[in-house]
Amino acid sequence: MIAKLTGRVDSIGDDFVVVDVHGVGYLVHCADRTLGELPGIGETVVLAIETHVREDQIRLFGFFSAVEREWFRLLQTVQGVGAKVALAVLSTLKPADLATAIAMRDKASITRAPGVGPKVAERIVTELKDKAPPFTAADPRAGRLPGAAVDVRAPRPAADAVSALVNLGYPEAQASAAVAAAVRKITGQAGDEAADAARLIRLSLKELAP
Repeated sequence: MIAKLTGRVDSIGDDFVVVDVHGVGYLVHCADRTLGELPGIGETVVLAIETHVREDQIRLFGFFSAVEREWFRLLQTVQGVGAKVALAVLSTLKPADLATAIAMRDKASITRAPGVGPKVAERIVTELKDKAPPFTAADPRAGRLPGAAVDVRAPRPAADAVSALVNLGYPEAQASAAVAAAVRKITGQAGDEAADAARLIRLSLKELAP
């Protein structure tokens, strides 16, 4: 099972890159966003790999981060979402934006992905609403974020953001600290309510990222 590749970019196709590892070329399927951010031909690239083994073929899927690979796996647990659709979603939305869309039940953002209709988008936001890549939920960085925590009982965007992160699977203390840090970045005051919940969720997910 291949989990990581480090090598030179040999060639880039419509939906794949060939990575040369000591003279062996690995064909790796990638999201459009990943392909667009690859280094030039001949330059070194490091990709987290998801390996799919079938009776008649072995396919490799590549990502710049383990978090993105985990979302690729999670998306495929949803009925009607295979590898092609999962890549389409990740081509359209960054992991943080996907998590925000799920937390806010923003089906419109998810249907922007090619091949994703309203029914599939509904299943994605419903079935993944309590899930996040498991290792990110335990990220100790968030527990060390400085500043006041957010009272989840408060009827304000910050409280909504905390609730959304908790629904994604983050511990309440980490979610609260991350939202407080996000509010400070926007306003400079932990109690300011100027930012809406969607923006706070996006910034908080960046705070929680490994």
